[in-house]
Amino acid sequence: MDVAYLRQSQCISLPIRTPTHRPLSVLSMVSISVRKNHRNANSTRRGNMCSASSSDTLVAGSRKEDGRSLEVESKKEDEFGDLKSWMHKNGLPPCRVVLKERPSHDAKHRPIHYVAASEDLQAGDIAFSVPNSLVVTLERVLGNESIAELLTTNKLSELACLALYLMYEKKQGKKSFWYPYIRELDRQRGRGQLAVESPLLWSEIELGYLTGSPTKAEVIERAEGIKREYSELDTVWFMAGSLFQQYPYDIPTEAFPFEIFKQAFVAVQSCVVHLQKVSLARRFALVPLGPPLLAYRSNCKAMLTAVDGAVQLVVDRSYKAGESIAVWCGPQPNSKLLLNYGFVDEDNSYDRMVLEAALNTEDPQYQDKRMVAQRNGKLSVQVFHVYVGKEREAILDMLPYLRLGYVSDPSEMQSVISSQGPICPVSPCMERAVLDQLADYFQTRLAGYPTTLNEDETLLMDSNLHPKKRVATQLVRLEKKMLNACLEVTVDLINQLPDVTVSPCPAPYAPILK
Repeated sequence: MDVAYLRQSQCISLPIRTPTHRPLSVLSMVSISVRKNHRNANSTRRGNMCSASSSDTLVAGSRKEDGRSLEVESKKEDEFGDLKSWMHKNGLPPCRVVLKERPSHDAKHRPIHYVAASEDLQAGDIAFSVPNSLVVTLERVLGNESIAELLTTNKLSELACLALYLMYEKKQGKKSFWYPYIRELDRQRGRGQLAVESPLLWSEIELGYLTGSPTKAEVIERAEGIKREYSELDTVWFMAGSLFQQYPYDIPTEAFPFEIFKQAFVAVQSCVVHLQKVSLARRFALVPLGPPLLAYRSNCKAMLTAVDGAVQLVVDRSYKAGESIAVWCGPQPNSKLLLNYGFVDEDNSYDRMVLEAALNTEDPQYQDKRMVAQRNGKLSVQVFHVYVGKEREAILDMLPYLRLGYVSDPSEMQSVISSQGPICPVSPCMERAVLDQLADYFQTRLAGYPTTLNEDETLLMDSNLHPKKRVATQLVRLEKKMLNACLEVTVDLINQLPDVTVSPCPAPYAPILK
């Protein structure tokens, strides 16, 4: 979260439950804040925007991290201790991890912290157990009574609510109970242990690194979704109680520019944990010592899990003292890993690409084909997932659907309707037409990238390659490898036809591939 425009005074927090006190009611919190700040309310407000000042602004994560800023931040760390020390003071039991640091990709930014084993660990050992009093959830932010109503509006996600909460907490500066945790999130700048910032924070030029990849469109779509959520933020303010309307505090869209909210949203997105077997109010959690201090890996099975009164990490492998500890990131393709956390996993067995096929709605036999497709578990617009290493299986799964689109003779269509299973009459002519369409599709997608696979390999050998350029190149390289594998499978099937010189059948209503 960028700290620009944030001020400690003249701010109000959403309800918070501290580890050592009973929950403060909205009324008591507002009353206390008003008594302390009302005298200066008119003089400090400026254009309904919280502004930054050198004395009130948290410097970690700011856009200008010069030597003076780093020196000030170092003094603040001495004053408050590191995140782990703060956690121990507030209920974290003895654990078997330590915070270490490694240089940032960008020399202008502070080194990032990571969680490492403080002693040798074996698979099955408990690395740490964070009490619920140190975990931020919607239950803490909004309270049970508000959650259901808020989330059923379908306008705000859990991430947006958590981001807004931390933004208001941050305005309190060192008065906030969560100050040490927020300071750590600022220091990380939304970066994981193998990561740069999410493409959601990249410039337009940097997004150009993803040209040809469907991920570029996903980034733009996600950014538009964050913008829509921003426009709905005031819902939280007014649903938190009509009491807020009685005092001179800025509503969210006046207190925070969109860019600040987007940075907060991305920071929360990079570290939120999806807990299993808990209530709706607790399923999305921000866990100090969790990501991004923990590394995400696709081949790791360790997960942060909810136990009685805490969130616990049991390691799935042995670690030597000082080694970085990792957790599973879920079955996410690399496009999602880059979008959510800013990294790409070269060994991601869950990596996949999407191919969309649709029956031609102008086909006179469209309704019959739609019925046959549904009978076989497919839709008129069907998404196929091509998993890495399983490209052949994916192509064979697509072929019956594509063949259906090529049936043109009404008598043949009747035969298909009366048959059991995804059976279509296939001649070498029709099969060649289907496979040619697939081959053209994969070639077109490959041609959409500005670089070749060999050029990507050469780029990645450059040790001075910009980190964002590197991670984008890693992604498009892996996409091209899957597309090339699909093309090779398709060409191999063409070569297996009895006569490769057969002219393809005309296909006036061929399926549409995207």
